[in-house]
Amino acid sequence: MRIITGTARGRKLKTPKSNDVRPTSDSVKEAIFSAIQFDIEGAVVADLFAGTGQLGIEALSRGAKFAYFADNSPESIAIIRENIKLCGFGDSAEISPLTTAAFLKKTTASFDIAFLDPPYGQDLINRTLPALTEKMSESGLIVCEHEKEYKPAEICNNFKIRKTYPHGKKSVTIYVRGDSDET
Repeated sequence: MRIITGTARGRKLKTPKSNDVRPTSDSVKEAIFSAIQFDIEGAVVADLFAGTGQLGIEALSRGAKFAYFADNSPESIAIIRENIKLCGFGDSAEISPLTTAAFLKKTTASFDIAFLDPPYGQDLINRTLPALTEKMSESGLIVCEHEKEYKPAEICNNFKIRKTYPHGKKSVTIYVRGDSDET
């Protein structure tokens, strides 16, 4: 697992020894960042269910201004800290050792881009979207990685699906604000 492009291009990231974390493959990560490439510069990003932190770190490498990372696994938090230090983004990141639900309840931040890559089989995307949509900026994007069979809500609060991209056994769904011109 590596950073694909930007200021930390080519840096190899650490991964947990356990199988509890399912890192995003490079091909899916490339597809995600290709779809949102013009929205990253200067963005405030949330990497929720962060695992290794690779999506938030990739965004920082590509010019995001700041990234928030939330995960409740002590092993993941330690790895996120190492990966952020390895890439030199310590001043541009905040790490919260909380569940995503607790982080969203606590934070006062507003996000331009949020990444959701939760454990599969628990409907965590649909359960997280209501609180997350309240924390998104006017031009916010929510990027969800999920198993291909999973059906995320078509609309949640004022956000709707812009597009779903299939990638093998996974899919990536991007939400935008319902009044956005990006449909």
